[in-house]
Amino acid sequence: MKTVLIVEDDPANLFVFAKMVSKRGGLAVKHTEDVAEVLTIAGTGAADIILMDVSLPHSEYQGKVVSGIEISKMLKANPQTAKVPVILVTSEGTASDAKQYLMESRADGYFAKPIVDWPKFLAQLNSMLPA
Repeated sequence: MKTVLIVEDDPANLFVFAKMVSKRGGLAVKHTEDVAEVLTIAGTGAADIILMDVSLPHSEYQGKVVSGIEISKMLKANPQTAKVPVILVTSEGTASDAKQYLMESRADGYFAKPIVDWPKFLAQLNSMLPA
């Protein structure tokens, strides 16, 4: 079974994402908003794909607050984790912001919250999973 790592600070959003990707998507779920743990999970191959919230006001790394964009950049800069697909999810921003977020973060996909088209979301998630 493939595993999705959900990096999300809002308990309600976490609950919805976890339920949808496990029940409808058939994926195992891990969760953390601890940056070091995200890097470890990705580095050990314990996650096949990552759903990354953009706004993570409680996530710190090396003494400073970091966003999902910064975490994604760290993952993509490390050869050991660069191939793990990252999908940004956020309730902030417009379509033009999405392009900027993707360029800056080097993430593999983007979805605006709330997700209204779950079949489309799950299809994209599954299409990005490694074989």
